[in-house]
Amino acid sequence: MADDPLIPEPSEGPDSVEVPGSAPIPEPVEGRSGFVTFVGRPNVGKSTLTNALVGEKVAITSDKPQTTRRAIRGILNRPAGQLVIVDTPGLHKPRTLLGQRLNDLVEQVLGDVDVIGFCVPATEKVGPGDRRIAESLSGYGRAKKVAIVTKTDAATREQITERLMEVDSLREDWAAVIPISSLTDDQLDVLTDELLALMPVGPALYPDDVVTDESLEDRVAEIIREAALEGVRDELPHSIAVTIEDIEERDTGTLTDVYANIVVERDSQKAIIIGRKGSRLRDVGARAREQIEPLIGTKVFLKLHVRVAKEWQRDPKQLGRLGF
Repeated sequence: MADDPLIPEPSEGPDSVEVPGSAPIPEPVEGRSGFVTFVGRPNVGKSTLTNALVGEKVAITSDKPQTTRRAIRGILNRPAGQLVIVDTPGLHKPRTLLGQRLNDLVEQVLGDVDVIGFCVPATEKVGPGDRRIAESLSGYGRAKKVAIVTKTDAATREQITERLMEVDSLREDWAAVIPISSLTDDQLDVLTDELLALMPVGPALYPDDVVTDESLEDRVAEIIREAALEGVRDELPHSIAVTIEDIEERDTGTLTDVYANIVVERDSQKAIIIGRKGSRLRDVGARAREQIEPLIGTKVFLKLHVRVAKEWQRDPKQLGRLGF
């Protein structure tokens, strides 16, 4: 029945058949997925950017240097694919064993990701530290590089223009140079689209309802450390660590007990954390509970104990016990 009008004549085109009365069958759209990390000097807004992209707080933030101490993964899902954002400590000149291990962690992450986002705040001129980090990215040949000018909400138009020009001149292989504000969400959609376009084609790496692979204990510990960092001065921020002893929901299902240790290096630091008649420690607990309760889903009884681990930042055994 070669002359049957319902049977199309053979063609030399693509192997596709168009059935009369129906739309062409579309080609499957392949999504993209992969890993991106943001690098830069301490306190350039990397953790704030991670939280803004994920749409939920997965990394603590503070104006204290070296707030981030682990590789924290935040997951961003879009119709075009999935970004796994790895938040890392800021690169710095280490003065302790902890500092060296944090730098080593960043080096490891940089060697594994698909895209590296180099962050510079719009409010500060590019300096020697920025140049050193930008130059060091040549050691990670497999990763594509994107330059990100952060904190544009706090800068003038002239500052933003100047910073874009400075950053653009640092390397010749930027895939893009993008100004953003994590606080006002300005240009975050542009950054997301650019990062996804640079990712390899592949399936999602995490379920679409997951925002981080951090454990509950780790997230609670970080929330407590963030609360403890507020208002402290000098070297104390570097000396604070938090461990979780237990998280247990009571039989009623309406209250959860959280037992945690705030670890410092000296007795004088312990006195600062506790405060006069325990006033500062109570404030830390109140601030932490505000964020822990929505995370756990019940009211929380938070018991904080402050203990001293002498020079733990320099002691390999102590670092191991604290998870570094």
